Amino acid sequence: MKKIFISQPMRGKTSEEIRAERKKAVEVVKAFVHDEVKVLDSYFDDFDGNPLECLAKSIALLAKADVAYFAKGWKDARGCRIEHIYAEEYAIDRIEE
Repeated sequence: MKKIFISQPMRGKTSEEIRAERKKAVEVVKAFVHDEVKVLDSYFDDFDGNPLECLAKSIALLAKADVAYFAKGWKDARGCRIEHIYAEEYAIDRIEE
């Protein structure tokens, strides 16, 4: 079983839109790795901290991932770009939509 991390822009999106993107990401990663996956859930819908605290929590999850999926628009989202740098620097397999 592969552990996956999903990086996606969330600003201006509803919870439903975010969850739908995440569901799609899981299917893409399953097809890529030919294995079952466990999502390291970096969507904190009840998080009440500042954006940097949220990013710190996400990076802690990214450290446990076998594969990181970067959803459409990741290059335009500061947090996603930072997560991508860490994934690249620490040789975590990446899938970019």
